[in-house]
Amino acid sequence: MFNGILIAKGDDGYQARFQRIEESLLPPGDVLVRVSHSTINYKDALAITGKGPVVRKFPMVPGIDLVGQVEHSSHAAFKEGDWVLLNGWGVGEVHWGGLAQLARLNGDWLIPLPAGFSPLQAMSIGTAGYTAMLCVLALERHGVQPGDGEIVVTGAAGGVGSVAIAILSKLGYSVVAVTGRTDEADYLLDLGAQEVLHRAQFAEPGKPLGKERWAAAVDVVGSHTLANLCATTRYGGVVTACGLAAGMDFPSTVAPFILRGVTLAGVDSVMRPKADRIEAWSRLATDLDLQKLGAICHEVPLIDVIPLATELLNGRVKGRIVVDVNR
Repeated sequence: MFNGILIAKGDDGYQARFQRIEESLLPPGDVLVRVSHSTINYKDALAITGKGPVVRKFPMVPGIDLVGQVEHSSHAAFKEGDWVLLNGWGVGEVHWGGLAQLARLNGDWLIPLPAGFSPLQAMSIGTAGYTAMLCVLALERHGVQPGDGEIVVTGAAGGVGSVAIAILSKLGYSVVAVTGRTDEADYLLDLGAQEVLHRAQFAEPGKPLGKERWAAAVDVVGSHTLANLCATTRYGGVVTACGLAAGMDFPSTVAPFILRGVTLAGVDSVMRPKADRIEAWSRLATDLDLQKLGAICHEVPLIDVIPLATELLNGRVKGRIVVDVNR
């Protein structure tokens, strides 16, 4: 038996509970991991609350992130005692995830815990920070350099936004943070933002083209915000899109793309090939100031996860939530 969050759907409706779970119920996999830490991401909050169609198989243990130690492995790449890390691959959606003390997984989804990271630090970064790094890599591959101009980051007080600001500022970029929580301005400035703007000026329908300002953008919001970012990005600029906090719609025109040569680069973290994952985590080890993780994350026990999911969806969570599944 082990502790976990289990989501069920039946005659009683959709329910997520903290409970004891039989080990025999774990789904198939060639690596059994004793989980140390997990996280609560936006997708996890949707799964736990049932506010979005994230879970596609029931019952389900949510948690798209985990770090832990291998207890048993028939996979050639891992042996008992190895520390491993997982982000995405559909765990917490179609395969039991990390918000439990045990996980049985496909070894192809795992990478070794990168040298220099403790389990707590790895989950302080988690999928949100790994996604932020993928966005930065996308900007670099499209030729965006620190001297090109301002980089705007939306959802700045959330997990992706917080880590993106910390990385970009360390790399020498001029970062503008966009948030609905302007009371967190000091937090965002401490992470490295040079200016903080309220999200309201991006959230309403805008013109097909606006005044050029941004050299590039990291967007987790979507909808009108993404459209307005594209419309105000400078000639030849790059906008990375990795989230849909305001919706899946994209009410834009082709004007930014055919008149200003703006590039819209989609960033997926779930099915990313292993080589890309290893590159992103390697860069996180050098390009993220780990001293800032203390400001970005806070740690909670597993039993606190369910109420915190609602808080996250309501925009009342700053930075990252790390879950110690063993307390």
